[in-house]
Amino acid sequence: MALTLDRQQPLHFIGVGGIGMSAIAGILADRGFGISGSDPKDNAVLADLRSRGVRVFAHQSAATITAILANPSPAAPHSAEPGQAQPAPRPLVVVSSAVPSSNPELMEARRLGLEVCHRSDVLGALIRSQSAIAIAGSHGKTTTSTMVATLLAGTNQDPTAVIGGIVPAFGSNGRSGAGALLVAEADESDGSLVKFPASLGVITNLELDHTDHYPDLDALISTLQQFAQGCQSLLANWDCPVLRQHFKAQAWWSVVQAEAVDFAAIPVQLNGDSCVADFHEAGQLVGRFTLPLPGLHNLSNATGALAACRLQGVPFAELCEALASLQAPGRRFDYRGTWQGRQIVDDYAHHPSEVAATLAMARLMVSSGRSPLPSPPQRLVAVFQPHRYTRTAQFLQGFAQALSQADALVLAPLYTAGEAAIAGISSEALAAEVRRIRPDLAVSVARDLDDLADQVGLSTVAGDLVLAMGAGDVNGLWNRLQQLEERPSPLALAA
Repeated sequence: MALTLDRQQPLHFIGVGGIGMSAIAGILADRGFGISGSDPKDNAVLADLRSRGVRVFAHQSAATITAILANPSPAAPHSAEPGQAQPAPRPLVVVSSAVPSSNPELMEARRLGLEVCHRSDVLGALIRSQSAIAIAGSHGKTTTSTMVATLLAGTNQDPTAVIGGIVPAFGSNGRSGAGALLVAEADESDGSLVKFPASLGVITNLELDHTDHYPDLDALISTLQQFAQGCQSLLANWDCPVLRQHFKAQAWWSVVQAEAVDFAAIPVQLNGDSCVADFHEAGQLVGRFTLPLPGLHNLSNATGALAACRLQGVPFAELCEALASLQAPGRRFDYRGTWQGRQIVDDYAHHPSEVAATLAMARLMVSSGRSPLPSPPQRLVAVFQPHRYTRTAQFLQGFAQALSQADALVLAPLYTAGEAAIAGISSEALAAEVRRIRPDLAVSVARDLDDLADQVGLSTVAGDLVLAMGAGDVNGLWNRLQQLEERPSPLALAA
């Protein structure tokens, strides 16, 4: 049975600082729900939630459940018959797929008979409560969701948004708007997106990933087909052969052709800092626009976002104006700063297709001399952290092929995400495969994150673009490089 939210019932989020959990918790808090949560890692996301009235516990233990039962988070005033006192409903406990059944807080909630639900059930309830655009796909869904939400906000639609990344225009991954539309990122990693009956479903592309959950591509296709069938209408990317073959969409977009599709953006110029394209609807030229983001993959994401907004009736001229201020979400080619002349960029790419697209975009900056960075880079150094044994095993050759396009490569230790080891799968194995494909490429493997910073210092020179990619903790490279100032420099030790 689908979950129905009651403003009188408080909600408690175990792991409330997670990128998917925090967005929902913040929106519900803004809408007057009593919200609490727990997370041992304090950060800016938790500070933002506290400022919005969320009660945050620093420890995940049975005592937290005891505390919220003794003093529930305040919600909207109770409605009761005159002269009747009604007890506050017991809290609804929300978990994500990242919370194990052995979590002591979850175990205590279940022992006491509290209702427990998955975050997808809560997001599904939000989606059912208003007209919603849900964006799914193997790659680009966070960026496309960010673009849709930003364009709607920039055209005075005042949307609600639940995104799996920080949206620069909002400074948050969640936004509670007063407009008619909700924009949600529909994550396919655990199959829970089948609970999202959106007014408009959007699929960016589809290829095998999350091999810890899906045994093969057919299983992933089946899940996305269930998602599509649950939506009132579907918008999909014609340029993806899997989507063309297995899905029946009410509208298609392309960046390759304007014929036989409903929306198209045909590139006129691809630069290292932007894209210029002609926008077509039903084969007819509507106008030309400039996307202030480089890369054909970003142009495809933007075309899907424009198409979704046009299907909501937003005028193209207004969307063109809103495009001018468009920015990628956090951890999508995210410039962190310049260290000893090297420009450090952080990116979430953790699938071979994502790595290849990100490196191709960076290579365009090197070759064109045009870049959104403070100065055009002279050389491209990839820093990559394999994510999960299962994904690395499945795509070892694909990763090696993509990474071999860099001018130098530094590999971080594999980020396990709690998975058991697979024999023969490691960063060293990936390095060996890269060397087999391209023997002349300088490749090094770090022992840990401190050694990773040392290796970057040794493997790079001023003028390099250092592109750190991965879904694990490789995003801490910038901070580790800063700390090199406080300990012996690898450059000095090597002298």
